[in-house]
Amino acid sequence: MPRVVPAVIRALDVLELFLDRPELSARDVMERLDLPRTTVHELLVTLEARSYLISVPGQPVRYRLGMPVFQLGAAFAGRLDLVREAQDVARDVAAACDEAVHVAVLDGADVIYLVKVDSTHPVRMVSAVGRRLPAHCTAVGKILLSDLDQAALDDILAKGSLPGMTPTSITDPDLLRAQLEEVRAEGVAVDNGESDSAMRCVAAAVRDHSGAVVAAMSVSAPTIRWTAESHVEWTELVRDGAARLSAHMGHVAPAR
Repeated sequence: MPRVVPAVIRALDVLELFLDRPELSARDVMERLDLPRTTVHELLVTLEARSYLISVPGQPVRYRLGMPVFQLGAAFAGRLDLVREAQDVARDVAAACDEAVHVAVLDGADVIYLVKVDSTHPVRMVSAVGRRLPAHCTAVGKILLSDLDQAALDDILAKGSLPGMTPTSITDPDLLRAQLEEVRAEGVAVDNGESDSAMRCVAAAVRDHSGAVVAAMSVSAPTIRWTAESHVEWTELVRDGAARLSAHMGHVAPAR
């Protein structure tokens, strides 16, 4: 294998320290990377010369990230293709559970399905890419609604009554708000036959490089195959799948 360049690795190590801190001193870098003072000084001077780091005004031995780091990140983000990335991850999740997997985005009070990977079972969910459904009746929609700020959610709920698709659909705004609170706490949402009486779904959020929720991923299955055990299994699958897609979109999960 080609030889890696130690100096480049160290420079990248320095830049990555700023992922969880807006500013660092030269001493901070020395202590966190366990490097000699001279080495750290040379790395910082070099990165500052190329504007990847800039000195904090009035504090010449404290640094923060410079504009070229933002420009590289923006160039990377601009080349990401949600649909392309989602198709690859959705296929893997569907292969693991042999059930339908969807990725959807929010459009006003509705969700629009961008990606669908079918199961191989003869009895399966009837859906299609481009289909639009009321967000509050779906697991993906509840995930996306739960991320809205209070004003945005109020605006959606103020536009009229919540239409029901099945007898179990939530049509009471107060009940929906309460369920969205649970979704925020759990990190997953469930559709208990609210968009199709014969189906169940579980969904999790997909985040981009900024941490914003940009989509939701779900696993959907007929009630005849939805058991307590499969619910647990598919919840973990969709959590993992959404986390993988988020990583592909540039999201860095916070350290636990």
